[in-house]
This record gives sequence, structure tokens and C-alpha cells, in this order.
Amino acid sequence: MTVYKYVGRTRRGNVKRGTIEADTKKEAMTELRDKGISLREINETKATLLNRNLSIGSGQSVKNRDFVIYSRQFGTLIRAGIPIVEATHILSQQTESKGLRKALVKVEQDVREGHAFSDAIEKFPKVFPALFVNMVRAGEMTGNLDETLDRMANYFEKQYTLKQKVQSTMAYPVVLMVLIVGVVLFMMLSIVPNFTQMFAQFGSDLPPITQIVLSISEFVQKLWWLALLVVAIAVTVFIYFFKSNKQFNYSVHLSLLKVPVFGKLLQKAAIARMTRTLSSLFSSSVPILQALGIVEKVVGNPVIGKVVREARDNLEKGGALSEPLKKSWVFPPLVSQMTAIGEQTGSLDFMLEKIAVFYEDDVDRTVDSLKSLIEPVMIIILATVVGFIVLSIMIPMFSIFTEIK
Repeated sequence: MTVYKYVGRTRRGNVKRGTIEADTKKEAMTELRDKGISLREINETKATLLNRNLSIGSGQSVKNRDFVIYSRQFGTLIRAGIPIVEATHILSQQTESKGLRKALVKVEQDVREGHAFSDAIEKFPKVFPALFVNMVRAGEMTGNLDETLDRMANYFEKQYTLKQKVQSTMAYPVVLMVLIVGVVLFMMLSIVPNFTQMFAQFGSDLPPITQIVLSISEFVQKLWWLALLVVAIAVTVFIYFFKSNKQFNYSVHLSLLKVPVFGKLLQKAAIARMTRTLSSLFSSSVPILQALGIVEKVVGNPVIGKVVREARDNLEKGGALSEPLKKSWVFPPLVSQMTAIGEQTGSLDFMLEKIAVFYEDDVDRTVDSLKSLIEPVMIIILATVVGFIVLSIMIPMFSIFTEIK
């Protein structure tokens, strides 16, 4: 992303100077207009990006767990009546994250110099998500910063818990599959070769199943390095295109959403994240277009992000938020119908929260069900693979024993 330096005026007529990060100049201008800033000047600046990266430490990012702990502690301190400066100072001394500590020290300095807390944390996009910054700014404007921070702490805790559950469920079969591959490789490299020599000494005809296993074992012994190289190259190329090519990234996420069983889990988790984020932003009086722009960036799934962008464009044209959701296969009828009801009754934030709660509970149930099913399925796969190898060895062994007798 590129960093742009701008000068403009707020809705109150005050001069506003700052920086914003966006892919293009047009996106930066659109985002600033959504924030109510009338631009006078905007220019790309490389120095700003360099200075910001140096200020928080090169390559130092804050883990989700550390930020969740910080948001909860910060909200608790503010609710207890401790000034923002003192709360920031306390947390900068207590946090275990180096990146967060360096950012909080800079934020404390800016706040002591008279800058708004939201403006101070906006300088550290690697540490403070755009959602957090905008929610804090809304809380400052409405005078409900303590309630906003408490809501944010609950939000980040729920998102962290949801993400951990989904990741653990997706990682579980991968770990078991790696274990199965390890067991097979061990047998092919250490056990099967011993029987290969014995079968060659007797010179008897081998059944097809044994010939297959022996051929695989011979290939693994001779060309294991080639297979490893191919896998390493494939993974490297995949990661490169996944990070650098937007169309490839979109295609991967689209394919994952259509994977049986696990695709539904990812879909439900993404919907829960989107609706929870929108509900939190609406509850804090963040403008709807600006809220949708934030959700598009933080939802973490380009397929759903595309629908959110379409919803934002539809709203700008005078349409309804629920219309693009209704047309998209990603969102079940429940989501579009409840969103439409929320728009008609003026309780959109309430309806979105109900959708989020429903899908968060649904994800919990799905995760528990999958974990109870994955283990026996993987055990059956392991038993089948190992049994195939053992059977391929035992069949000719019986023939050899018969000939000896």
C-alpha cells in the first residue's frame, strides 16, 4: 500500500492534516470523503511510510492475542476513571509485545502534546486496526469512549475466539495427514526394503499389490529429494501468487468456500465476523458508507468483501444494503431477510448483532461436530493405508512359507 499526505477541512471547518494508507490515490480520496474531510491537497509520500515503519519497529507486528489483552485492559482502565494518558503509560509498561510497547510510547507522547487519541493511534496501522481507530474516534465525538472501548474489547475477544476455533478445526486434519504421511514414509524407507531383498532371493512371482508397494518404495528411496523439491517449489509458488495476485487470492478463497463441510464452516465464520463488525460500527454511530469500507478490509475474505463493496456502491446509488446480499450465493436468505427487516424498522445494528450471535453459535456447534468426526475418519484412513502395506508384504510371505514346507 501507498501512504498519502493530505490537507483538508472537517465538517466543522477545522483544518485537518495527516496521512492515510491506500492502494491508489482515488481510494484514499474516497475514504477521506467518507470521513467528512474536504480535501485541499493530497500527495504520495515515501518518507512517511518509512518513518512509520521505523517508529513501530521493522517487521514487528502485534499478535491478535496481545491486542485482545490490551483492548480489554485499556477499556477497564478508562471505565475506572483513569485518564487516557495514564492508562496508555501503564499498559506500555505492562505489555509483553515489543511492537505494541513502542507504539504506545509514541501514542502517549502525542496525547500529552494535545493530539486526540484516535489521531495518535491512526499513525500505527500495523498495531491498531482501522476498525479500532474509527470506533475510538466515534466514541470521542459522542463522549462515550468508555462504552466504545468496552464494546471493542468484547468484539476483539469474540473474533479472536472464533478465529482460534476455526483454525484449530482446519489444522487438525492437516496435522493428522502429516502424521499418516510420516508413518508411510517410515515404512517405505525402513521396513519394506528389508522384505524386497528377501523376495528377490526366493525369486517367486509377486502379487500385483506387492509389486505396487515395492515400486513405490523404490521410487521413494531413489527420488525422495525430487518429491521434496517439487513440494517446496509448489508451496513457494502458491504463497507468492496468493499474496501478490488478487485474482488468484480471490479464486483460492472462492474454492475454499465451496469445499464440502469445511467450506460451510468458513462461510459461517466470515458472515459472523462481517455482521459483528458492522453491528459494532453502527452502534458507535460510524457513518454507514465508512463502516462498509472498513468491513470490506477487515472481513478477511475477498469473496464476501466483494459483496460488501457492491452493497456500498448500491447504497451510494440510493439502494438498500440487503439487495446485494440477497443476490449473492454466499449469504443465506436469513442474512438478507433480517438485514432488510433491520433497514425497514431502523434497528439494523440490533438485527446484525442477532445474525452474528446466530452464526457464532452455529460455528461452535459445527466445530464440536467436526472434531468428533475427524479423529475416527483419520484413524480409519491410517489403518487402511498401513493395512494395505502390511497386506502387500504378508501375502507373498504366506506363499514363501508354503513353498518351504
